[in-house]
Amino acid sequence: MQSWRGCLRSFLLGWTLKFSCSSHFFIAAMQPSTNWHLKENARDHHTSKFSSKELIVRRGQGRVTSLLSLLTTKSLFQQAGEKKCCLFSLKGPKPSKLAKTQATFGISSTVSKESWSAVLQSTSSNSVSISISSPPNAVIGRYKLSVQTTSSGSSSPASLGTFVLLFNPWSSGDDVFMPNKAECEEYVLEEFGIIFAGNKNHINSFGWNFGQFQGDILNICLSMLDRSLNYRQDPATDVSHRNDPKYLGRVLSAMVNANDDQGVLLGNWSGNYEGGKSPSSWTGSGEILQNWKKSGFKPVRYGQCWVFAAVLTTVLRCLGIPTRTITNFSSAHDADGNLRVDEFYDASGNHLDRAADSIWNFHVWNESWFSRSDLDPSYSGWQVLDATPQEESGGIYQCGPASRNAIKEGDVDLDYDCPFVFAEVNADCMYWNYDPATGKKTLMFSKSTVIGQFISTKAVGKDDRVDVTNDYKYEEGSTKERDIFKKARKKLGLEDKFDPTAPTPQEIDQKPDISGKFKVSGPLEVGKDLNLILVLANLQSDAKTVHLNMTAWSTVYTRRPVHEIWKDSISVTLSPKEEKQFPIKISYTEYQQQLTTDNTIQVTALCHVEGGIQVLVQRDITLDNPAIDIQVLGEAKVNKEVDVEVIFTNPIDTEVMDCVLQVEEMPPSCY
Repeated sequence: MQSWRGCLRSFLLGWTLKFSCSSHFFIAAMQPSTNWHLKENARDHHTSKFSSKELIVRRGQGRVTSLLSLLTTKSLFQQAGEKKCCLFSLKGPKPSKLAKTQATFGISSTVSKESWSAVLQSTSSNSVSISISSPPNAVIGRYKLSVQTTSSGSSSPASLGTFVLLFNPWSSGDDVFMPNKAECEEYVLEEFGIIFAGNKNHINSFGWNFGQFQGDILNICLSMLDRSLNYRQDPATDVSHRNDPKYLGRVLSAMVNANDDQGVLLGNWSGNYEGGKSPSSWTGSGEILQNWKKSGFKPVRYGQCWVFAAVLTTVLRCLGIPTRTITNFSSAHDADGNLRVDEFYDASGNHLDRAADSIWNFHVWNESWFSRSDLDPSYSGWQVLDATPQEESGGIYQCGPASRNAIKEGDVDLDYDCPFVFAEVNADCMYWNYDPATGKKTLMFSKSTVIGQFISTKAVGKDDRVDVTNDYKYEEGSTKERDIFKKARKKLGLEDKFDPTAPTPQEIDQKPDISGKFKVSGPLEVGKDLNLILVLANLQSDAKTVHLNMTAWSTVYTRRPVHEIWKDSISVTLSPKEEKQFPIKISYTEYQQQLTTDNTIQVTALCHVEGGIQVLVQRDITLDNPAIDIQVLGEAKVNKEVDVEVIFTNPIDTEVMDCVLQVEEMPPSCY
């Protein structure tokens, strides 16, 4: 037998391999068998939930695990001589050491924390156990591991198989390291979550099955990376950057939407979902990702913000980046980047859909946890990513990562997309009266405390709502918050820039003579009449005559008006300092056929005060669907069938036809 010298070439982290065959077979065919120690390594690398027979491990694992055993003759690694045996791994196109997509290393006596290394663990008559460790900044993805021998100038490589390397939030050297273990469990391993929706006056929630460990989801997530525009333009460079969570987060925020790259989801906010599924009908990410793959990677129809955010949560958790969904109520969409949103109303009080800016009842995005090597360490931690296609960034529809700390401090000059995210949570609002006939607009009033309310996420380990508003901005209306707003405008060059659309100081300083609000008087449920009370108060010491034009429109959750439901006009006189209440009833029959699947109605009252400025009173209403009651019949036991009774009560006096009961099976870890 020829003499051999051992040398390793690989990417992996804290694991051991074992390979074997007869010496004759090894030299001739180079086909050693491999024991990946799947169970042990899945346990130690927090990958036990993946339903895969492939080795899945996390980079930079601190302790060495017996991971791979190569069964061959003992002399293969023990005899010295001119010939040598090498293990190596390749990932992606044009693998190279410079790009960190290829590594060569020999067997050593100690584990390196900075580079790939291998330690001989044990030997027997027909096997060798080797422990391999990866650096904490290794490129993530699928790798091919091979053994190579050199004899008489010829090279004979043999494949040992493939493995997948993921980010490691349990490793202190990893950019995604999360020191709180309970948060690691929640934001990486938890498969079921709660997403908050509704509006600032009426917050509701619904469950979502992220399913990041289901069937083929990991392969689909890796396919997303290989279908990105970055990969198509320069595959080798793209793969070499996959060690960086901020790079991957940005790429995936683009790939989850389909606007530029035939990504996963096609957005639709029209209210008409023909040719696809209503966004509100999805209950989990697994079906969406599987449908994308089964269709030959054609965009799935349709998604809205919470669906985009939920799918991105699935993908990032699957790859090992701690991620959660965030809901921002009264969320601004600042299309022109001036940190202001403008809304227009006509003389009848109708909300005009004429501005690029808008204020959504709620908007859902993601926060992912990782360090920012490109910024000061103070900007590390939670980073905002948004897969909903709203505005282009870098020429395509992607958003983030924007440091949450940078948003709070008004450092909007930092990468990436900080001005847009800052406006989402802290823009000022301008409400204009617009005359379509003349094109003239008149500022009715402005507010700095409307945007970014009750910013919410799910609690760790339970289904409660946690308010994180104070993590995005200082107390609303405080001197500190206003100073940060001015700082942000100055950084963007808006303080000294002439803006022809800006209100004059005289317009801003105008004070209203009256105030108003809508109060709810009764249940907010689909199928029942909507009862409101308009409360008007005279703020002056003389009487005021007010002419009111009131309207109610069905809307989508972005507050885009869809159908007019109701309107009325009245004139009232308010005595000095007097408050009056006016009951309003909108019957179910009036809104039944006009309601969108978002169950949202916007009610407005435009008050024309004689001798004074106009006052706009508005309220966004979200109606709850009728409740479904689920009762377990008998005793429930693990791994046994159980009967349940589903009770639904029709709330209207009309027969309801073609009802569909939709059920989502939760993973065992959620039971």
